[in-house]
Amino acid sequence: MTRSTGSYALSTTLGESVRAFVPYPLPPADPPLATVSFADLNSQAEMALARLAGVSGLVPSVDWLLYSAIRKEALLTSQIEGTQATLTDLFDDEAGLTVNNTDDVAEVTNYLRAFRLVQEQLRDPKGLPISVRLLCNAHRLLLDGARGAGKQPGELRHSQNWIGGTRPGNAVFVPPPPDRVAELLTQLERFIHQESGGLPPLVNIALIHAQFETIHPFLNGNGRIGRLLIAALLEHWNLLAEPLLYLSSYLKQHQAEYYRRLSIIRSEGDWESWVSFFLEGVAVSAAEAERNIIAVASLIAADRRRLLDAPKASPASYRLFELLPMMPRFTVERVRQQLATTFLTANAAVQVLEKLGIVVEVTGQKKNRHYSYQAYVDLLTR
Repeated sequence: MTRSTGSYALSTTLGESVRAFVPYPLPPADPPLATVSFADLNSQAEMALARLAGVSGLVPSVDWLLYSAIRKEALLTSQIEGTQATLTDLFDDEAGLTVNNTDDVAEVTNYLRAFRLVQEQLRDPKGLPISVRLLCNAHRLLLDGARGAGKQPGELRHSQNWIGGTRPGNAVFVPPPPDRVAELLTQLERFIHQESGGLPPLVNIALIHAQFETIHPFLNGNGRIGRLLIAALLEHWNLLAEPLLYLSSYLKQHQAEYYRRLSIIRSEGDWESWVSFFLEGVAVSAAEAERNIIAVASLIAADRRRLLDAPKASPASYRLFELLPMMPRFTVERVRQQLATTFLTANAAVQVLEKLGIVVEVTGQKKNRHYSYQAYVDLLTR
């Protein structure tokens, strides 16, 4: 099947004239999307999301799951763009411990801030809907700091960008000219909020993500904002009430294929293979997140039983244990602050958990010791 998915406009940048791709508005037409080719995949993905939503009831607090799921997505979406930070780096940074690659950790933390902003706005009856303005506000937070300072944070680009190659003339892809970006995003916003399009919501999300990446409206951060948009749309269309899916795990694992499928939309008009790839990614990622929740719930339940059976367990050690899923790396001082107690009581609570093998000391020092709920960290990072 061949279809045209856009036209070309001449754009001049760095003294070179290049053909910049201008995508047609969604949905695909001439011919329309062949939905029969991925109907089964769509059903599988929807069922996988429903199971993921259901299994979240296995743990006493969904906040535990969200703490790790949102951080995994923030980390993985940043790693797709070359960030080297690890989940342990992120946990250490939040615990106030020293981390080496502070710039990379800051980028992941900025993504978390951008994500929270979008989620808060969507859940506030007076907040912004999914819109160009909301994405620009998220982009401002994403690029807040030294690395993004010169990349017009929060602003649609005013200059021509390109993807791949050493200069515009040998680029792999040249997105639309800057004077077309606002109009193209307005069309995309209209598509998101249209009353009825006849396509399943997950298919619409696949189309919207690809269109956003094709428009490439910012000088930097397009991939991360485009993947943040996926999470926002899953909630917008009631496919997942809480952001428990980390789709970027699948996209990172199949990064070359991810970029290739996006590319053949523009070169061959093949929307169908991209949508199939996306739906398979959702199904696989949801099943992975479901398995992870079951493993985390089992670990925490088993460790809680060990603590309850321990003769020397104290109220402070119980309270500390309940904090661990959202404080997997810590110092005694942090425990003291969280429990609003004395240093001696906090230290005694930590010692109870250490003797049971629930937490381990990771510095080997006599002073300024750091502790880790290591079995939990290992589960999240495997």
